[in-house]
Parts: sequence; structure tokens; C-alpha cells
Amino acid sequence: MIPLSVPNINGNEWQYVKDCLDTGWVSSAGAYVNKFEEAIQNYTGAKYAIACMNGTAGLQVSLNLARVSSNDIVIAPNLTFVATLNSISYSGAEIVLIDVCEDSWQIEVDLLQKWLENNTTTRLVDDKPVTFEKLTGKKIGAIMPVYVLGGFLDVYKLVEICSSYGIPLIEDSTEALGSFKKGKHAGTFGLTGVLSFNGNKIISTGGGGMILTNDKQIAVRAKHITTTAKTDPINYFHDEVGYNYRLVNVLAAIGVAQMENFESILKRKKEIDALYRKELDGIGDIIFQQNDPNSDPNCWLFTFRTKKMRALLNHLNNNKIQSRPFWTPMNNLPMYKNLRYINDNNISNKIFKDCISIPSSSNLIISDQHKVISEIKNFYK
Repeated sequence: MIPLSVPNINGNEWQYVKDCLDTGWVSSAGAYVNKFEEAIQNYTGAKYAIACMNGTAGLQVSLNLARVSSNDIVIAPNLTFVATLNSISYSGAEIVLIDVCEDSWQIEVDLLQKWLENNTTTRLVDDKPVTFEKLTGKKIGAIMPVYVLGGFLDVYKLVEICSSYGIPLIEDSTEALGSFKKGKHAGTFGLTGVLSFNGNKIISTGGGGMILTNDKQIAVRAKHITTTAKTDPINYFHDEVGYNYRLVNVLAAIGVAQMENFESILKRKKEIDALYRKELDGIGDIIFQQNDPNSDPNCWLFTFRTKKMRALLNHLNNNKIQSRPFWTPMNNLPMYKNLRYINDNNISNKIFKDCISIPSSSNLIISDQHKVISEIKNFYK
């Protein structure tokens, strides 16, 4: 079976993990946690990077950092992995869903702006703009866009909107390590951004995440509350409800090794993307995800649209080529089906019905990629 997206363990991972085991530094303290944070900080250009146990935890903590409460509304796209909404649910906030763009599959920023203009009011609170929904009187506590498949949304316009309305921007950039727009890394535009290092991501620590921020106070508090809000290195005194969310040293060691090879991993991802686009262009009814010309996406997981998605999915899997459908839209899930959903044409559902992801591991050999391409072409003959 040609796998969909698996880790590329091809560097110092074994050596660094052995070092953790040999020295006994396997838990949340240890040099590799700091080294991993520094590596991500240096690569992304974020002023601060705080390691945590996974991307979901990073998003949950980010909402805490933005002071989001059960009296607030958080706006998120309808087309995303369920962890995005789960992290908001933990805060108790109400979720309002926004549809996505048909070409990029990213949150529809113009639709969001229109909804804010027609349904909210902004007033100064302590000399800062704060926005409330007219219908419920609830504060708009945050907007959480998602960089779908590492591609870019209209982030500069979204930053302007968040600034004028006084709404914290929390970027779900869990799929976007290595994605840049005009030289600025995904996850560094808002209050916080969050990366994921799950097993299928562009680099992996097995499980792990990272909170990015350019705000020192936010960074200090992020580290504080992810380490159980302990105020003293010796005495067990905690000044608020915290989380035991710190990334452990043995997993951070894997991350350090992965980052040492990241440029070659990213290069290979882009080569895979380019070959798929070249060979599958014009085949059947295939439609590719479109990216902003000013952006440089990481090409994490190659996914395209076709009306024959289910049949192609079965064909590829039956031929030992692991392929997967896209995420079920959030308002199609039982726990989120009653959420308000702002849309004109329900693009999210159309994309869901049509999208298929195909093998994109950075260690995918060229002969196997050509086999994938050949099977797709055979299917459309």
C-alpha cells in the first residue's frame, strides 16, 4: 500500500530520543523542548514559540489567552477538521460558522465582513474597540480561520477586519508549517497561531503542537498556563486553573531532528505537488485547489476535486493506493448541526462531496508517485 501521508524519519531522531532515555529527561522538562521552540521560532519568524501536547490544546489555550468565555461568540469556517470546533467548544463559547471560497477552500472573508457589518455593533471599552452581536448582545470573542491544507486565506484583509472591529485573530495554522505570504509565515499575523506535529503533518513528533505569538505577555502566560500555572520551581503553588499541556522532552527531541531536515522535506512536498499538477491537469473533471499568487504554500497534502470522488476513492484504495475523502463539514456533524451557518451557496458541502486526498508523503518515491498518476489516468479512460 502506498501510504497517504506518513512521517519522514531520516535524521537524528533515534539519536536524540536515545539521549533523552539515557539521561532520563523524558518528561516536560529538558533541553530538547527549548531547542524545538527555538527552531520553530527561528524558522517562522515568530518572536515566541511555546510547545504544547498537540494542536487542539494549542487552540484551546489560545482562546484562553484571548479571554474568550461562555458569553462570547467565536467565528470559524464550516470546512475544517473537527479539532478546530472542539477547541472552541471547550471554552463554552457559541460558534458561528462561515462558508469557504470555492477556488481556495479557505474561509470566505468577504462573507464574514458582510455579516459583521450587518449584524454587529462596535463600541469603545477601555478605549479599545469591542464588537457585539446585535441579536444576542454577545461579544465577538475571536475569529479562528484555518489554513486549509497549508494554503492561504485572504489574511491581510482579515487582519484589517479584526483590527477595526477589535476582534482577536487566532490562526489555526496547524497544517501550515512552511507556508508563507509575502515572506510572512502562517500563524504570525494574529494574536496567536497554532502549529500541529501530528503523525500525518509535514513534520511529526508523533503528537505535538506549538503556539506562535509576537506578544511577550501572551507568550509568558501561554507557557505559564500550559505548565499547570505553577508559580515557583520548587513549591507547589498555582495561581489559576492551568493545563498540563507542555510537550514532553522525548517528543521534542524528534521535532528537533525533523526541523534539521525540514528544508529537504518541504522541497520534496513542493516537487510532489508540481508533478501531480503537471500530470493530472486536464484529466477527467479534476479541479485543483487554487492558491493566492502572493503566497508560497507548503503543499502538505495533495487534494483535488472530482464529481467521481467516491468511485475514484474506491479504485485507488482497491489498487493499494491509500486515499481519503475530505473532512465532513462541521454543520453535518451531530454535535454541531444546529450551529448558525453563514453562507450563500453552501460551498463547503460541495467541496466535501468532491474532494479526494492522494499520497503526498515527503518520502514518496517517484516511481510510486507515477503509479498513483497512472491509476488515476486509467480510471478516467
